[in-house]
Amino acid sequence: MSLGGGPNTEGSNAGGIFVQFNQDCTSLVAGSTSGYHLFALTPDDGVEEIYASRSGQETCLVDRLFSSSLVAVVTVSAPRKLIVCHYKKGTEICNYSYSNTILAVKLNRSRLIVCLEESLHIHNIRDMKVLHTIRDTPPNPRGLCALSPCVDHCYVAYPGSSAVGEVQIFDAVHLNAKCAISAHESPVAALAWSMCGRRLATASERGTVIRVFSVPERVKLYELRRGVKRCVSIACLSFSACGTYLAATSNTETVHVFKLQEGAEVGASGSAGGGGAEAGGGEGEAGGWMGWLSAAVSAGAGYLPAHVADVLAQGRAFAAARLPRTGHRAVAAVTNVSRAPRLLVATAAGVLYVYALDAGEGGECALLRTHRLLAAPEPPAHAHAHAQLAAHDADDRHPASVERDSF
Repeated sequence: MSLGGGPNTEGSNAGGIFVQFNQDCTSLVAGSTSGYHLFALTPDDGVEEIYASRSGQETCLVDRLFSSSLVAVVTVSAPRKLIVCHYKKGTEICNYSYSNTILAVKLNRSRLIVCLEESLHIHNIRDMKVLHTIRDTPPNPRGLCALSPCVDHCYVAYPGSSAVGEVQIFDAVHLNAKCAISAHESPVAALAWSMCGRRLATASERGTVIRVFSVPERVKLYELRRGVKRCVSIACLSFSACGTYLAATSNTETVHVFKLQEGAEVGASGSAGGGGAEAGGGEGEAGGWMGWLSAAVSAGAGYLPAHVADVLAQGRAFAAARLPRTGHRAVAAVTNVSRAPRLLVATAAGVLYVYALDAGEGGECALLRTHRLLAAPEPPAHAHAHAQLAAHDADDRHPASVERDSF
C-alpha cells in the first residue's frame, strides 16, 4: 500500500512523493527531498505531523512499524542500503547493504522483508538478523510483495510468474513455501493481506477483476468487478481492519470500496457477491438495471453462457469516491475516525483526502477534508517530456548504488 518517486515502481510516480499508511492505518509516512515525515490521524478528520527527519537526504522508501518508534528508510543516494532507525531517539539502529536496488520494504511485529528484483530477504525484527533469502524469484521490477500484518499467520505473498497471475505464499516464521495460487490469467499487479492474515486480495494488470482468496486453503472467496468498460492499472488494494471492506485505487479518478459480506462468498457456480451496486458512475453501471440483471442471472444462470453468467454475477462496488485531481498514483485505507467509517486516500502529489463512508447505504462518498502533507517536488525541465516513460524506468530516475556489500 505505497507510492512514491523511489526505486519501487509498484508505487512510483514521476516527480511524486512516496506515501504509505502504516499497518493498521492509524498513521501515515511520507518521503521528501529532505528526509521523511510521520503523520498521525486526529479524531476531527485532521492530520498532524509528529516527526520530520530533516536528514537532508531524499527518501524514496519509508515504513513505520505500526505506531512504534521503529522506522525503515531507503534513500535515493544509497538505493541498495536499508537503514533502520529509532525516530524518537534520533538514532540509527542498524543498516544493511544488498546486491541490488531495494524495491520494497515490509514490516510486521515479527519480520522485516526486503524485496529486490529477483530475491526476497527475511529478517528477524528483534535483532535484524537475516533468517532466510528467497532467491531466483521471477523478475519483479515493480517490487510487488505483501507481508501479512498478523504474526500468527506471518505470510509473504509475491508474484510466482512474470507471464501469468500466479502468487506464491511463503511462511516467514517457519521459513517454508506454503502454497501457490493461480489468481489471474494476466500478471499480478496488486496484492494485499487482511489484518488476520487469512485473506489475500489480488488484481491483475488488466485491472477489471479483483479476487479474494483464503490462505492457506487457496479457496476463492470473492470475485469483484471494478468496472466493465475499460482495463485500468490497479495501484493499491487495502482491507479495513475489520476485514469487511476492501478499497482499490487505480490510474483513474475513482476509488472503489467493496463490501465483503458474509454469505456472499463464491459458490459452486463460481459467482460472488461483494455488496451493493457499482457506485462509480463512469467506471461501471450504477445500480438500476445492472443490479436487477445480476439478480436475474442468479436465477437463470443455467440458461446463459458460462462466461456471461460469471461477469454479470461478480460482486459490484459498494461505494466509490471521486478524486478532485488525477494524474498521481494513490493509496487508500478504510478506517474509523471517532467511530465513523472513513475512506482515506493519499496521493503522490502529497495530498490526503478524507471521505465519509456510509456503512449502511454505500454509494458516492462525500469529501470531508483535504490536507496538504508535502509539496510535490518539481521534476527537471527535461523530465516533462518523458514522464510516462520514467514511471516505468527506475534506472533513469535513480543513481547506481556504489554499495558493494551484500548478503
